[in-house]
Amino acid sequence: MFVIRTIFLILIIYCNIYANIITIDDQTKSINLLKNSEVYIDKNRNFKIDNVKILDDLFKINKKDTLSFGYSPEFDVWVRFTLQNNSDKTLSRIIEYNNSLSTNIEFFDPSKNYQSQKDGLLVDKIQDNLAINPIFRIEINPNEKITYYLKASSHITTLIINLKLWDEESFYAKEIKHQIILSLFFGAMLILGIYNLFLYFFTRDLSYLYYVIYIFGLIIHHLMYTGIANAYFLSSNSMIIIVGLASLVVAIPIYALGLFTKSFLQTKQYPKFNRILNIFLILIPLSIIFFLFTEDFDKYRNILTMLFLVFLMIITLYATIKKNKQAYFILFGWFIFLSSGMLMYLSSAGVFDIAQYFPYLIETSFVIEAVIFSIALANRITNLQKDKNEANQKLIIQQENETKRLSNEVFLRTSDLKTALDEKELLLKELNHRVKNNMQTIVSLIRLQSDEIKDDKLKDILLTIQNRINAMGHLHELLYQQENIAYIDVYEYFDILIEEVKDSYDTYIDIYLDIKTKLKMEHAIYCGLIINELITNSFKYAFPNKEGNIFVSLKKERDTIFLVVKDDGIGYEKENKIFSLGLTLVNTLAISQLKGKINIESKNGVLTTIQWKEDE
Repeated sequence: MFVIRTIFLILIIYCNIYANIITIDDQTKSINLLKNSEVYIDKNRNFKIDNVKILDDLFKINKKDTLSFGYSPEFDVWVRFTLQNNSDKTLSRIIEYNNSLSTNIEFFDPSKNYQSQKDGLLVDKIQDNLAINPIFRIEINPNEKITYYLKASSHITTLIINLKLWDEESFYAKEIKHQIILSLFFGAMLILGIYNLFLYFFTRDLSYLYYVIYIFGLIIHHLMYTGIANAYFLSSNSMIIIVGLASLVVAIPIYALGLFTKSFLQTKQYPKFNRILNIFLILIPLSIIFFLFTEDFDKYRNILTMLFLVFLMIITLYATIKKNKQAYFILFGWFIFLSSGMLMYLSSAGVFDIAQYFPYLIETSFVIEAVIFSIALANRITNLQKDKNEANQKLIIQQENETKRLSNEVFLRTSDLKTALDEKELLLKELNHRVKNNMQTIVSLIRLQSDEIKDDKLKDILLTIQNRINAMGHLHELLYQQENIAYIDVYEYFDILIEEVKDSYDTYIDIYLDIKTKLKMEHAIYCGLIINELITNSFKYAFPNKEGNIFVSLKKERDTIFLVVKDDGIGYEKENKIFSLGLTLVNTLAISQLKGKINIESKNGVLTTIQWKEDE
C-alpha cells in the first residue's frame, strides 16, 4: 500500500512539472499557447521579470483559450509558457498576441537575456507592418526547452489575452486572408457611405446626411477596433490622442444613428418617445464631455450609449406597430446592429468573445445592416416620389378646378369693371364737354366785354386771355371726342391752337408743324399753353412786316421729349422786358410743371427749346 501511494505521489509531481510543457516540431503549424500556460495577476504591479522568474508558486495553471478581464487598468497579467522543440531542426516561430487593443505588452525571451520586447496599442510598431496584432519572433534550437514570459496590461481599453504560436508561412497566409476580408468590409462600408452622401446632395434630406456620418463614424471606430489604424495610419503619439478621445469615437456613430432615426421615422408624431429621444441626444454629448475630463469612470462610458441603442430599437418597434412604413425596413437592420453592438460590448467587458466562434460576424452584421438601411433610404425616395406624384395629380386637379372658378370669377368681375369703366369714361367725357362749354362761355363773355373797350392795350390783354383759355378748352374738347383719354392727338391739338392764334392777328405768317410723338394729357395742356405764349409773342413782336415763318417740332429721344419753337423774325434784346410776363409763364410751365429745362436763343430769330423726362 505504501508503494502504491508513493508511485501515485510521484505521478502527481511529474504531471505538475511537465503538464504545461508545449511540445512542437517542424510539422506544427499553429497552436494555442494560453490554455497550456500559467498565469499570475500582479494586482500591486510590484514585480519585474527578475522577481517573476524565481517565484514559481505564484503562477496558476490556466486551461482557457482566452482570458477576458474587461476594463482593468489597475493590474498586470503575467503569462508563462514553456516550449520544447522535439525536432532536430532549429525552429523559427511567431507568437501572436491576438488583440490589438491592449495598450502595453512586454515579451521576455531567455535566448535574448530576457530583454523586454514591447508592443501594444500605444507603442510604435517595429515589426513587419503586415501584422495587425502584436507579434514576437522566437527561435528554438533542436531538442531545446525554453520558458517565456509575457506581461500585459491595458489602462484605457479592455484587456483580452489570446496567445497563438504560428509557423511563419501559416501566420502570413492567415494574416493576408484576415486583412483582405477587413479590406472588403471597409470598402463596402465606404461605398455605401459615398452612395448615401450623393443621395444627400441630390435630395437635401437630412436623414441621408446623418446616415453618412454614422457610416464614416463606424468606419473610424472599426479601424481602431480591428487594429488597422494602429498598424497602417497612426503613430503612437497620434494613437494616444485618439484613445484619449475614445468616448467621442464610440459615441459619434451612435449619436448620428439617433439623429437618423429621429429624422427618418419622424418621431415628432410620437411625442412621449420623441421627448425621451431628445433627452438622450442631450445626455450623450454631456457624457462625452464628462468622460473626456476624467478617467475614474471609464469602465462605465459605454453604458449610456448601449441604453440609447436599446431605446432606438424600442422606438423603431413602436413605429412598426403604429404601421409606420419607414420602420418596417429598418427594424431588421436595427436588430442586427443592436446584436452586433451588444456582442462588441460583451467582448469589451470580458464576458463573451464572439470572435472565437464566428470570426467576422460583427463585420458581416454591420455590412448587412448598412445595406438594409441604404435600401430603406432608397425606398424612402420611391415613397417620396410616389407621394409627390399623387400630390402633383391632386394639385393639377385642384388647379383645373380653381382655374375654372377663377375664370368665371374673372369674367364676372371683368363685366362689372367694364360696365363701371364705361360709366366712368362716359362721365369723364361729359365732364370734359361741360368744362369745354364753360370755358367757351367765359371766352364769349370776354369777347363781348372786349367789343365795348376802346383801349387797344387792354383789348390786346383780353385777346391774350381768350387764347389761353381756348388753349385749355380745345384740349377738353379733344378729350371727350376720342376713345383713349390718356394720350391725345398732338398734331390736331397744336393745329387748332395755332389756327386760333393766327385768326386773332392780321398777318401772313406760315406755321409748320413737325410732330413725331404722343403726349400724355397732363403734359399736353402745359405744352398747349407754352405754344400759345410763344406763338403769340412771335405774332406780336417778331414780324414788323407781318410776314415770316414759325416752326414747331415735337420729338422723343429715348425717355426725353423735346419741344422746339422757332421763328425767323427780328429776335429781341435780352434787356427788353416788353413780353416778360409771357416768358415768365413759359418758364414756370416748363420748369415747375413739366420738371424740365428751357433754353431760349435770339439769333436770326428766336429759338426756344424745352426738354423733359416723359416718366416724371
